[in-house]
Amino acid sequence: MSKSTRATAKDVARASGVSQTTVSFVLNGAAGHVSPETRERVRQAARELGYVPNGSAQALRKGASRTVLLNVEGIPTGSSLGSYIRGLDAELAAHDHVLLVLHGSLSSQALSDVTQAVSARAVIDLGGSGRAAAMAADSETRLDAFSAQADIPVQYLVDRGHRHIATVLPEAPELQALAGLKERLIQQATHAAGLTGCPTLILPDGLAAAGERLRSFRADHPEITAVLAYNDDLALVTLAAMRQIGLRAPEDLAVIGFDDTPHGALFSPALTTVHIDAESIGRIAARNALGLPTADLAPEPARVIVRQSG
Repeated sequence: MSKSTRATAKDVARASGVSQTTVSFVLNGAAGHVSPETRERVRQAARELGYVPNGSAQALRKGASRTVLLNVEGIPTGSSLGSYIRGLDAELAAHDHVLLVLHGSLSSQALSDVTQAVSARAVIDLGGSGRAAAMAADSETRLDAFSAQADIPVQYLVDRGHRHIATVLPEAPELQALAGLKERLIQQATHAAGLTGCPTLILPDGLAAAGERLRSFRADHPEITAVLAYNDDLALVTLAAMRQIGLRAPEDLAVIGFDDTPHGALFSPALTTVHIDAESIGRIAARNALGLPTADLAPEPARVIVRQSG
C-alpha cells in the first residue's frame, strides 16, 4: 500500500490476521469478548498502518453525526432568514459540522424519520406547526429572538406620539404559528409601553380583498394611527391596500415592516422597517445546538430603519 493511500479497516484486518468485524469491535471499544492479545495485535497493526477511523461512520455508530438539521417549513425566505442561515452554517462549519436545511412540509413523524436517517446531532425546528424541536437533539433553539425585538418598533412609534397601534398578520395557514407568536410579543410590548389594546388586522395576499379588509378594519377601529406588520412583504401589501382605498402613509396610517428586505426601500412611500442582526442569532443557535458557550457572541441591538411610511 502506498503512503498516499489511506489505510482501511480491511487493511488492518489483513495485517493482524483477524476479521474486519473484529477490527471494528476493537477500534470502537466494543471488544469485551476479544482476547487481550488479539486486541493488542489489532491496535498495533492500526498504528503501523496509520489507520484513522472514519469520523462520520464513528459518529453514526455512536448515534450522532456531524449534521444539524434546520426545518424552515412555511417561513418566508426574507433577508433575516437568509442571514440567520448564513450565520448558522458558518458557525457550524467552524466546528466541523454541516447544516442540512429542510424547506418542505413535513409531519412530525417525517421529521423524526429524517433525523434518525442522518443521525442528526441536533434539530432546530422553526416549522410552521410550532412543534418542539428536541427530537434526537442535544439542544434546541428557536427563532423567538427575531420576534422578541417587538419593543423596538413599538417604542419608536410611541416616541412619535402614536397611542393606538395595531398588528397586521398574514392569512396564510402555514404562517399562523410564528404569526401568533409575533402577535403576542407585540401586544406585550404595547402593554409595557402603557398603551391599551392592540387589535389585529388579518390581511390576504390579494390586493382587492386586502383593500376591503383594511377598509372594514378602519371603520371598526378609527382610533388606530399606526400598524406593525408581520414582515416587509405584508407591510407592502398594507401600503398598496391603503393606496387603493385612498389612505396615505404616514399621514393617515403609519406602517412599519419587519425584515429590512431590499425591495422595501423601492416602494413609494419607502417602507420603514426593523433590522435585526440575524447572522449573529444564527451563530448563537449553532453554538446552542452543539452545547457550546455563547457568551462571546452578542447580536447588535435591533434598530428601526426610518424611511417614509412611518
